[in-house]
Amino acid sequence: MALIDKPSNDKILALDDIANAEDMGSGSGLISFIEKRYTKSEESRRTDEDRWLRAYRNYRGLYGPDVKFTETEKSRVFVKVTKTKTLAAYGQITDVLFSNNKFPLSIDPSVLPEGVAADVHFDPKQTTPSPQIPFGEEGAASIGKDFDFDKLEEMLGALKNDLKDVPGLKMGVGASPTSVTFSPAMVAAKKMEKKIHDQLEESGASKHLRASAFEMALFGTGVMKGPFAINKEYPNWTEDGTYKPTIKTIPEASHVSIWNFYWDPDANNTEECQYIIERHKMSRTQLRALKRRPHFRKNVIDQLVEQGETYIKKYWEDDLRDYAPNFAVDRFEVLEYWGNVDIELLEENDVEIPEAFKDGDELQANIWYCNGMIIRLVLNPFKPSKIPYYAVPYELNPYSLAGVGVGENMDDTQTLMNGFMRMAVDNAVLSGNLVFEVDETNLVPGQDMSVYPGKVFRRQGGAPGQSLFGTKFPNVSQENMQLFDKARQLADESTGMPSFAHGQTGVSGVGRTASGISMLMNAAGGSIKTVIKNVDDYLLAPLGKAFFNFNMQFDFDASIRGDLEVNARGTESLMATEVRSQRLMQFLQIVSNPALAPFAKMPYIIREIAKSMDLDQDKVTNNMDEAARQAVLMGPPAAPAGAAAGAPPVPGAGVADMTGGGAGNIGVGAAPAPGEQGFAGNTATQPVQGA
Repeated sequence: MALIDKPSNDKILALDDIANAEDMGSGSGLISFIEKRYTKSEESRRTDEDRWLRAYRNYRGLYGPDVKFTETEKSRVFVKVTKTKTLAAYGQITDVLFSNNKFPLSIDPSVLPEGVAADVHFDPKQTTPSPQIPFGEEGAASIGKDFDFDKLEEMLGALKNDLKDVPGLKMGVGASPTSVTFSPAMVAAKKMEKKIHDQLEESGASKHLRASAFEMALFGTGVMKGPFAINKEYPNWTEDGTYKPTIKTIPEASHVSIWNFYWDPDANNTEECQYIIERHKMSRTQLRALKRRPHFRKNVIDQLVEQGETYIKKYWEDDLRDYAPNFAVDRFEVLEYWGNVDIELLEENDVEIPEAFKDGDELQANIWYCNGMIIRLVLNPFKPSKIPYYAVPYELNPYSLAGVGVGENMDDTQTLMNGFMRMAVDNAVLSGNLVFEVDETNLVPGQDMSVYPGKVFRRQGGAPGQSLFGTKFPNVSQENMQLFDKARQLADESTGMPSFAHGQTGVSGVGRTASGISMLMNAAGGSIKTVIKNVDDYLLAPLGKAFFNFNMQFDFDASIRGDLEVNARGTESLMATEVRSQRLMQFLQIVSNPALAPFAKMPYIIREIAKSMDLDQDKVTNNMDEAARQAVLMGPPAAPAGAAAGAPPVPGAGVADMTGGGAGNIGVGAAPAPGEQGFAGNTATQPVQGA
């Protein structure tokens, strides 16, 4: 076997295909190495699988084989409170993550961007150019005192072509009211953000994130992988009605079921994993479709299809799929390995290593194999080399990659609720019916002993005493229901998900008022905040960085190159949209004061207000360039009508005028004094002044 160069934008080293059947057995030592790691992972996660199965049965309302019923127990009721709690947690997570109707990721420039200017400005009304020096005592951010301003043009990023001919362009934010400020770093960041969001939407990443969020809530761990380049078909018809689809290559992020995810048991998170293995269950069609993907060995896949399906079910699949244990599955088991492989092991299995890699000890590779044959082997093509899997815990277990979910948290309380409910139902059935005691010596033999309305029993002639006695058992179901309610309260405590948070009625005490229930809901949201923070740290942030690196490596665009940061915005969505909008409007009113206006970033405030109102920021707000053109079109405020150039100001026209005339032509006059005409207190004998 040999590693060959595949032509692409970034060269990828891949294993060549086989030419004849004699080469089928090559690489057996490498397969044994991977199967050994796969077996280790499978055995080490057995206790986790037992926890997941109990959580799944509690969610479905199914009793496991470990639950034994006595002959006297008639009720088999199962109260599915686990399902209610899980769906409530899942609903809160998805509501928070998608409150802004888009994937919760943003790209922002770093605090001190390097290689691209944070802000530049020019003043169209400044006639004498000022020296281009950094502002502040120590100079602008990331600019030293010996900064060469001849290189300013190279730091304009995406605005280089637009601003290269602008005279008097200087670093920093403009200080004068007539200056125009541009932010090359922000422009590059938002271009990259728009591109990544478009890719996520095209690949259906929101759907996969919801699937991972559900498994995270139920089992305690959600897994996603990506980005991987896939070919997506877009329907298209020509003018004559011929179907001619458009094929476009896009990066995709997808959900991985926790049941098919096998990790390094010695690692506590995916960053520490030396390897990760994903188990695929493929049909013939799916296996053949791999031949159309890059670097898969077509002849090996054809040989596997000829040999037929050899899928062996796992013990937990019967519980998950609800089919009979002896039901056969016509599928292929394909294992996908991502991790480190010693170079020495590769050379022992006739894999030719290029000279550039022989100085190292190990290489990170991606290996697919099925039924003992390698169908794909490539060196990790991503730069920097990382295993493209992301596992996020619902509740963090610091000593294991697998987290703790709602199902595990309320396993014991679910068992208690089922037991108390079964006891209450059995007792209610027993106490709701009479138990009859019959003295057959007083009755005519051979009678039917069934009881119904209008029933007649024939007695022996002359037999004294009562023949039928009815016994009513005491009803203690209320005591059992009190214990059930106590177990339900314990379920609220153990899951951090109170019942009123998912629709329970009859809330009393503080929750009777709107402000009281608001306080309770805010307190109940404390646990979900931790979960969302885990989603940000373990899933969204590394996935966003992976998409950023993918675009820079395989779809490089110089206009979006810059010192950028990927920020997960799940936690920010915890603030209600209405509350955020109100706070932004309050802040806007505060900075409307002319004395405070220079300290506020109005473009950012306006964009955030539009964002809080679920409006498209790019459509309803102007960027810096558009704002400058709009200001020129609007011009200065118009002068009052009738005011001539150089004429003295009209009294009362200014806001500081205190005459009270209001710039009108009617005098305000003065109140008559005592003794003057018109004063109401003058007497008939009192002379009037001026008479």
